[in-house]
Amino acid sequence: MDERLIEELAPHGRLRAGLNMSNFLLVTGEAAGGEPEGVSPDMARAIADELGVPLELVPFDGPGDVADAATSDVWDIANIAADPERAKHISFSPAYCEIQATCLLPAGSPHGSFAELDAPGTRIAVKARSAYDLWLTEHLRHATLVREPSIDDSYRRFVDDGLEALAGLRPKLVDQQSSLPGSVLLEESFTAVRQSIGCRARRPAAATFLRAFVERSIASGAVHASIVRHGVEGRLSVPDVRAAD
Repeated sequence: MDERLIEELAPHGRLRAGLNMSNFLLVTGEAAGGEPEGVSPDMARAIADELGVPLELVPFDGPGDVADAATSDVWDIANIAADPERAKHISFSPAYCEIQATCLLPAGSPHGSFAELDAPGTRIAVKARSAYDLWLTEHLRHATLVREPSIDDSYRRFVDDGLEALAGLRPKLVDQQSSLPGSVLLEESFTAVRQSIGCRARRPAAATFLRAFVERSIASGAVHASIVRHGVEGRLSVPDVRAAD
């Protein structure tokens, strides 16, 4: 293995992989020994195996916490969604899977599309610093985002305060809709959260390796096999490797 690559990706003799523990589709449970399990840990484990180094999974409460740690020496790779703001400090691979983000509306909502929600007086509950929060912050012009620290908190705020919409990942919103009779889930998605693997910026060998690794993992079917193994088929989608960027 190339010494420069090991120096950039495993300078401490092991691969430290930062995980967003709040993503219930990518971190789906725990192994008998207590280590996180899911598609995201699988990807990190495969990278460590290819490098020939031990793996250390470093858990974080949310994606914003993982991104904040990019300027600290606590992880070597980060399994979070790519975003232009995060890309200031993190070099991202192409996405290895995608999750649609949309909005849940209360019963009797007059809105029929996402465009209609972007209006003065519209309040949209959202998990603070999630990838879809970052997207909404950049693209909304009139609606107000009501940020909460967790997915469950944003749902409670939506219900308790009678907000006009709840933004989130479609699979979770489908579950939440079942608890709200008459609520409506928009068919359209305002964005897709693109789950990637990042390394700290200005590490060219690491960035090149991660790009090639993700492309190989998609093309070989390894990502799809992991999705099936962890029971999230139909909730995560695998991008076309030819369209990865």
